[in-house]
Amino acid sequence: MTIKKALFVQSVTDWRKCPAGNMPEYAFIGRSNVGKSSLINMLVRNGKLAKTSSKPGKTQTINHFIINDNWYLVDLPGYGYASISKTMREKWQKMISDYLLLRENLQIVFVLVDSRLEPQKIDVEFINNLGESGVPFAIIFTKTDKLSAGKVQGNVQRFKNKLAENWEEMPYMMLSSAENGKGREEILSFIEQINEQYYSSSHKIEKNEK
Repeated sequence: MTIKKALFVQSVTDWRKCPAGNMPEYAFIGRSNVGKSSLINMLVRNGKLAKTSSKPGKTQTINHFIINDNWYLVDLPGYGYASISKTMREKWQKMISDYLLLRENLQIVFVLVDSRLEPQKIDVEFINNLGESGVPFAIIFTKTDKLSAGKVQGNVQRFKNKLAENWEEMPYMMLSSAENGKGREEILSFIEQINEQYYSSSHKIEKNEK
């Protein structure tokens, strides 16, 4: 997929105020400071599209970007640690949960996991919750440039072993690096395949209605 156009649309705190759900939508989420905004900017090759910060909790709203005028990329607030109050954290959790469960044109959620770390309880719990709720997702391991290939594979395997405690079949997983562009083509091809299925199904429905 070639990205010719990537524009910010809006930021909201209520999923009901999201743009009209007439295009396929892909959400990116992960533990605070996992490198989500940097990955998004790498995908669209625009270093300023999503706001990045070394301070966890920078993203505080549901942020929509329209890509090539035919699909939405959504930057969601991180889960886990952030220097916010308990009340605000609970508000974030409800905002994210409502969006993930109720947004009908959401095609898949990309859950970002830091490849440098041992399996984190909060990541595993979030993934398990998605599975229990029937929300389709894939996992993207970030910051793979920070470790040797062997160590990355070792950490990925440990993560798989942890998921295997609850999952019979592993979710789709990809490796990425915002620094060197690793994973960009695979992620965009993955999105492109789903887009083709989405629009093919939509056209069939339109023909049937006529």
